[in-house]
Parts: sequence; structure tokens; C-alpha cells
Amino acid sequence: MKNIFIVDDDVHIGNMLEEVLTREGYGVLRAYSGTEALLALSAAKPDLVLLDLMLPGLNGEEVLPKLVGIPVIIMSAKVDLDNKVALLLGGAADYVSKPFDIKELMARIKVQFRNAAYKENNSNLAFDGLTLNRESHTVTAGCNEVKLTRTEYAILKLLMQYPNRVATKSFLLDSISEDTPDCTESSLKMHISNLRKKLREASGKDYIEAVWGIGFKLRTE
Repeated sequence: MKNIFIVDDDVHIGNMLEEVLTREGYGVLRAYSGTEALLALSAAKPDLVLLDLMLPGLNGEEVLPKLVGIPVIIMSAKVDLDNKVALLLGGAADYVSKPFDIKELMARIKVQFRNAAYKENNSNLAFDGLTLNRESHTVTAGCNEVKLTRTEYAILKLLMQYPNRVATKSFLLDSISEDTPDCTESSLKMHISNLRKKLREASGKDYIEAVWGIGFKLRTE
């Protein structure tokens, strides 16, 4: 059973969502503030989070960076385009505006679980001649195998999992912290520089670009 964590201080919306999700066969967890959500997450990890932004205590924007490795669908009455873009770049998997249609939200939830299943069932990540095998922990650029450190491998894997997304520095550090506790904010730039050099030497291509003031992404040109 997939467990969905509803983080919303609106009791009526939360009750409605819990009723529908339970009827669809999902397990449901509830929290009514950002602080309560983080406390609950320290004890259990859900499969997906429905996160409101206007929360008492810590707001949704403050909670989002803490939800590493969990798909998050933002539910908010805020309709400002820049706000949506910032949240999606900051780690949210999707965004629905309140008031929302419950059928649309359920469809978006199913898409997230389908995407997660697809990623789990595919060992190889590929991007423009670059291949990363998550079972053997090997990387090839064209026909050349690239020898990477543990930290370099973790950074590249994360970027290849989200090839069209800018990974902020905080998102990178939070996402790889469990596998590479040696990587810090001060050393991240050095690790990425070494990774870019190794990939360039193996392929002649510059795969990673810095997005000024935000973070890093795979070069799509």
C-alpha cells in the first residue's frame, strides 16, 4: 500500500482528501503545520506528500527542501507564475492550484507513482551519449568508461534523474548527503568541477552547466 502524507491546516480539505484517498486504497497520514510535518517525517517516510504552502509555524516553502527523495505535489491558492516556477525548481514534483478538481489531483498522484515505478524498474540512466548503470555503479561516455569518486557518481546520478531541471545547491547537498556525507557546501563546486573535467576528457563534451545564482543542470544544447 502506498502512503500519502497530507500537510494542510484546512481540516475540511484534509478530511475530503483523506476520504477519497482511503477509498482509492492509499494509506493516509496527516499533519496540520510545517513543524508537525517534519516531526512526523522523522518517524516515517511516506511515498508522496500533498503540501499546502500557507501553514502555521513553518510554511510550505520552508518544509519543501526537507522532503528529499519524496515526490511532493504542492496544493496552493497562490497562482503567481514565478512562485510556481521557483517551487518546481526547488524540488516540487508538481503543483495544483486551489480550488482543485479532485479527479485531476488523483490523476497527478497516479502519474507520480507511475514515474517512480518506471525509475525503479530501469537500471540505466541515459543522456546524450552518457550512460549511468545504477546496479553496477558504472558510467560510460560514448565507448569510454569514466572512473568517478563516490561523490561525483552521486551528483551525476541526481542530475541524470532530473535532466530538465536545475538542481539547486541545497537540493544537491540534501539529496546526496546519505551516500556522501563528506560533500559540503564549500566542497561541492570542486566535486562538480572534477566531474565536468572527467566527462569532458572522456567524451569531448561539456555535460554540466552552472545556472548562475541557482545551481547546476545537464547541458541540453
